[in-house]
Formats: sequence, C-alpha cells, structure tokens
Amino acid sequence: MNEQIATRKAPRNRTISLSPAERHRYRERLLRLSGPVSLPQVENRVICQDVFQVLDYLPPSFVDLAFVDPPYNLNKTFNLTTFREMESDKYEQWLESWVKKMQPLLKPTASVYLCGDWKSTGAVFNVARKYFRIRNRITWEREKGRGARNNWKNCSEDIWFCTVSDDYYFNVEAVKIKRKVLAPYRDSVGRPKDWEQADGGRYRVTHPSNIWFDLTVPFWSMPENTDHPTQKPEKLLARIILASSRPGDLVFDPFLGSGTTAVVARKLGRRYLGVEIDEHYCCLAEKRLELAEQDKSIQGYEGGVFWERNTLADRQLKLKKENKKKK
Repeated sequence: MNEQIATRKAPRNRTISLSPAERHRYRERLLRLSGPVSLPQVENRVICQDVFQVLDYLPPSFVDLAFVDPPYNLNKTFNLTTFREMESDKYEQWLESWVKKMQPLLKPTASVYLCGDWKSTGAVFNVARKYFRIRNRITWEREKGRGARNNWKNCSEDIWFCTVSDDYYFNVEAVKIKRKVLAPYRDSVGRPKDWEQADGGRYRVTHPSNIWFDLTVPFWSMPENTDHPTQKPEKLLARIILASSRPGDLVFDPFLGSGTTAVVARKLGRRYLGVEIDEHYCCLAEKRLELAEQDKSIQGYEGGVFWERNTLADRQLKLKKENKKKK
C-alpha cells in the first residue's frame, strides 16, 4: 500500500502529502457503507468504496449538482487501481452501468457535468443523451501535455453540461471573467468603452463562454497540488459550482479522487458527498478539507470574478509598484 511520507521538499514545493500519523487519523473519518443510508448519515462525508457498491445504498433524489470525472478510456494507474482501455462500445456500456444507477439520486432540478477526453467524449455524449438533457459542451485547455512527432499535441478536455429537466438553476452573474483589455477603446467624449481602469490595469468583465483557456493544471508550487495523476483545478470546480448550485446545495462526486470537488464545495458554502475507491486519495481529500477550513481562497478567483491565468500576479506586482511611487 502506498504509505506516502512527508519528506523534506524544495522551499516552493507545496504539494500536499501525508505522514503515517496523518494517514491513520484521516482513515478513521472515512465512511464505508454496508446497507441503505439516510442523507444526514452521508452529507459532508467521503465514502471510501467502489462506486458500484455505494450507489444502490444512497437515498433517492438528494443531489443538486453532480460533477463526474470518471477514468477516461485509457490505460491509467491511480495509485493501487489500474484502469484498462476498452473497445469504445464496451467503454460506453461501462459508463451506462453506473450512470443509470446515479440518475435516481438526482433531484428533478439537478445539473450534471460529465468529463471526457477526445477518445471518450463520444461515448460520454451517447450515454448522457439517454438519461439527461444536454445543454452544452465545455472544452477547456489543459496546458500540460506531451508533444507528438506525428500528431497534434493533446491539451484539451471536454465537459458535457447536462440537466435532468428543463427546470434547472444557472447563475451566469456568479461566473463572470475579468480580462485584460489590449485595445482600450473610448467613446466620442473619451470615456472607457466597456472597460475600466482598476486593480493596477485596464480590465473588462465579460460573460464566460464554453471554451475555457484560463485554467492551470495543479503543479508542485500550487497549494492545492497532490500526487493524483488527473487532478482537476479548484478554479474549474469553482466555476461549475457557482454557476449550477446555490449556497447550501449538495454537490455529489462519485469519482472524488483527491477531493477537489468536496474541497471547493466546502469553500463556497455547499454541502458535499464524495465517493473514491482508493484510501490514499480519500485521506488526501480529508486533509484538504481540513485545510479548507483555514483557507478558503481559490487560485484565480477573487473579488467575485474569475481572472485570466497569471493576471492576479501581474496585478499584485503593479499595485506594489504604484504604492511605492505614492510613498
């Protein structure tokens, strides 16, 4: 079993790790189900179990928002668990085998976000349209990725935005984006046209699209980083949770990994329930949830808006320079 030990790291390496004592402590918090449960028994908890063992035990119609990031159709090792690539039709059958079990857990007003890469997104779409109403396909840039001699570099993933019915919640005002203005146009009397001078630069607050270029995949100098191989950015989850849930709503993640969905839900005042088969990742999730009680910041989200990648650092540097000049 992977007993990750907190060793001395480089000064800027902020990757979250577990000591043996922490692993023992967090292991005690994990749930394992052996029969049907009520919502109070599982809300704001992490279940360490195979999702196929869990879904039949959960109460009906309790989920407001589901974020689902299953293993893509690739050969991939997740600590002690390995997922093997399948024929496309068999992968589609595998997806449907748990989606149909998850569907009764959703409220009629619930939203569902289903993740996939270029190889699996067709299968995800085929299953999603059987059980939900597909609203949009989000494509986000995963700026990491290996180059290829005889192919295009693979650096994007899809997220299918679905709802259970036509009655659903979506708050576009909560997910506006703050962008640098490269061409600061003015009206006939010289006033800024659709931008403002603030925060150490010229910015425009705009509506988000279904193409997301402003996300950074967690890496060693980010405080949210773990050793999970496919960890999603907290900023990505924040955008989805703010858009498709209200404070106090319950966010469900049946493939929790190292806990990003639960952590962001807690930071944003939502309830959560996560299911993850690997104990090491469950313990990382519990540690991150504990840290989230002390620090509710989300990199790239500040002042009620989402900032472009690296913009906040530039702004902070400019403000420091301006303050020095004033002195």
